[in-house]
Amino acid sequence: MNYLIDFAALALLYAFAFFPRWRKEGRDRLLVGTLMYAYLSTVLYFTLMPVLCALPHLLDHPYTPMNPVPFIDVTLGRGDYLRQIALNVLLTVPFGFLYPLTRNGAAKCAQTVLVCLLMSLGIELLQPLLSGYRSSDITDVITNGTGGLLGYGLYALFRPITDRILTLLRKNQAP
Repeated sequence: MNYLIDFAALALLYAFAFFPRWRKEGRDRLLVGTLMYAYLSTVLYFTLMPVLCALPHLLDHPYTPMNPVPFIDVTLGRGDYLRQIALNVLLTVPFGFLYPLTRNGAAKCAQTVLVCLLMSLGIELLQPLLSGYRSSDITDVITNGTGGLLGYGLYALFRPITDRILTLLRKNQAP
């Protein structure tokens, strides 16, 4: 039920704030904006949700600061660190691919990775605030940045194809 409230809020935000704007800008912007919105909603689901139901309980638990030692789980052999690293990299590959598309191809690699790192840092700092059971780790920020970099590499590789698709969408829309 807690997740349902968050998804309802995300759906309303899309319906009233983003969909009308992207729709006015054309099919290509609507497609790219909707894909990015769906992706970010999925990231929220896996990293921060439930959010709205957690807000009244923000101060009910101590805040655990971020683990500042990179890859400590790897060096100590703790937990399922390979799986965590792989999942964190995979989590942000779509961001690295979609972010330049939301900027009409104007976003450079460094800008894309920087925005990805900032998004990841924000998520990591919010996780222990929303729940006393969650922790944050600098390794996650680093691996998320790596995923953003790989995603940008895929964007660069497939840019001719995505440009062609977006151009076709622009040409096929009614005047």
